[in-house]
Amino acid sequence: MDKILILAKKLIKISNPTEALKLCLTELKDFKLEKFTKNGYPSALIHNQKKSYRQFKIILNGHLDVIPGKSFQYTPKISKDRLSGVGSMDMKSNVACLIAVFKKVANKVKYPIALQLVTDEEIGGLNGTKYQVDQGVRADLVIAGETTNFQITNQAKGILWLKISTLGKTAHGAYPWKGDNAVWKMQHFLSLLAKKFPNPKKPGRSTSVNLARIETKNQAFNKIPDDCSVWLDIRFPSRDENSILKKIKSLLSKSFSLKVILKEPAIIVNKNNKIIKILKAATEKIMKSKAQYRQAQGSSDARHFTKINCPAIEFGPIGGGIGTDKEWVSIKSLEKYSQILQEFLLSLS
Repeated sequence: MDKILILAKKLIKISNPTEALKLCLTELKDFKLEKFTKNGYPSALIHNQKKSYRQFKIILNGHLDVIPGKSFQYTPKISKDRLSGVGSMDMKSNVACLIAVFKKVANKVKYPIALQLVTDEEIGGLNGTKYQVDQGVRADLVIAGETTNFQITNQAKGILWLKISTLGKTAHGAYPWKGDNAVWKMQHFLSLLAKKFPNPKKPGRSTSVNLARIETKNQAFNKIPDDCSVWLDIRFPSRDENSILKKIKSLLSKSFSLKVILKEPAIIVNKNNKIIKILKAATEKIMKSKAQYRQAQGSSDARHFTKINCPAIEFGPIGGGIGTDKEWVSIKSLEKYSQILQEFLLSLS
């Protein structure tokens, strides 16, 4: 645990994911390393085979990029059982565990196992995990080490990122009848959208919509804006996958345009998968309690594997405050997490 915490704190201090990856690779120099780069984003595949390899029994997947935090969050702090700092739960501490466990078991098991480290998960994972998948990387089971409070995440909502724009007619602000205010037009659409998809009060299986950004080129108080755009981050369950876009388009008038930035399917992995059952048993043995399955509200790089029918789940320690000023991970849970993964990987032999 001392080594895990030392590495975790070092990673939290590093704001550049490329530099964080370099640090991680210094910990793994005794293993076969394959490097990948796409669009300037590096990733790595570390495994226990003697030459280049693509088909593994298990892949442990971790990302080193974070949702950017405030400057003080890059100084890790420990208070009782909590390690806090940007990326502490999502997921630099988890990566430190994955590295420690991989180093301990990779040369003890007889099957091919890999550790996959990427630097672009928070912006879609297209240049890291997906690129490696495109190069033929596969596994019988992929475990994305996201924080799940020891629940096995075999389902996750899909992602739809939209940019919606509208045009109006400019005029002097004192004469609104001479113009057509694009911001008011957008506000009307957003009101319809909020009624169609009300903001959830708690985690659930309904579609959620986050208004991430609203903008106009107008820079003057006394001018009617003739353009307005919004960014929407939509998370949907599998049942809405084929209807969500149609529902949103039905709310748009002719002066609106819609651009799909990203669309990724929801994840559903059969919980009766034999290897997942072994992970469940290892979790229950270490935690001495029944392991639960769950649906994630967000998504992860696991979806790049499930899209090609490669089973992939999320599984990780206890933490909270994701994306906030008070992000944290439980130190005791990092120890349990390492024990569970070790028990699981050795039992597969």
